[in-house]
Amino acid sequence: MDELRFTLSLSAEEFLPYYQGVAKTVRVHAHDGRTVDLPATRLRPFVTRQGIHGEFLLRLDDSHRVIELRVLRTLG
Repeated sequence: MDELRFTLSLSAEEFLPYYQGVAKTVRVHAHDGRTVDLPATRLRPFVTRQGIHGEFLLRLDDSHRVIELRVLRTLG
């Protein structure tokens, strides 16, 4: 199992193409320098009227499939 922490800050307008399904993945940069393309559908539960702003923990299995994504803290 692998864990990555990342911070994401997108306004509601910026996230709209992801929410609508036009854009399929969100590229995030982990605090340790790694880059991950995360399915945008995984972020939908965290979207507010202001967008999505927070620090997240992403857990992946050995095949790099998402096990868990959760908010560590909300920003803004």
